[in-house]
Amino acid sequence: MVRSLLAAILTLGLGFAAHAQNLTIMPIPPDAAHAQVSVVVTKGLTRTAKLPTPALRAARQAMIDGKEITPDALKALADHWDGLAAQKYVRYLLAEVPDATASDIAYYGTIAISTGRVWTLPQVVDALKRIAPATEPPARIKAYIAMLYPHAWAGNSLALDAVIDLNGAGKLFGPMSATTQKRILEQGEKGGDGRIPLRLALVLLQKPDRTEPDTELAKHYLTLAEAASNLEVRTTAANLLGLIENGGIQMASQ
Repeated sequence: MVRSLLAAILTLGLGFAAHAQNLTIMPIPPDAAHAQVSVVVTKGLTRTAKLPTPALRAARQAMIDGKEITPDALKALADHWDGLAAQKYVRYLLAEVPDATASDIAYYGTIAISTGRVWTLPQVVDALKRIAPATEPPARIKAYIAMLYPHAWAGNSLALDAVIDLNGAGKLFGPMSATTQKRILEQGEKGGDGRIPLRLALVLLQKPDRTEPDTELAKHYLTLAEAASNLEVRTTAANLLGLIENGGIQMASQ
């Protein structure tokens, strides 16, 4: 652990001293067990009879019976918020479609996760971070938020990290509201390891247009992280505070 800690601090120190705004690492990963916390946001499609065409009803029945159905049929069922079909379809995209768009992976994965199938959350989060905010359909963004936030507030560490990363000016979810910031910190306090305030500080320190208030808020977050239970978090936070105070982390505009 000491070796990984020193490597993380060295990376942080050198990275910030040279290019603070380009830092994209989070040296301390979330608790893997908490990344499996699952929430049923919606039951989705639960009755075959509600599908609009005989072909779709037959396809869903075949899928329920354990038979293989075409990717197009899976997609069509997923578009009606069939969670099982969405899970199968996003797995097909990940395994068989090298040029599948980040938007499709994120959207169909979101349908699956929203109906209680959390297994592809890591791939969905990765896809969400690759989406161009300006071109993503608002309806899809609404679905992402409706899925991700309940998982974050329920204690899913991967979802909570993603909420932090995807909020901000020019990012997929837009500027972070005071309410979201409060909920994030509350979740961080429950964890007690200091990862959340440290991550919030790193997000602020990466901002290309970082202001003095941003830096002061980052220092506040680092102070919270410095008092946490996790040794790596405490040491990293202390190192970053020292770099800020000693001028090793300059304002991005300077």
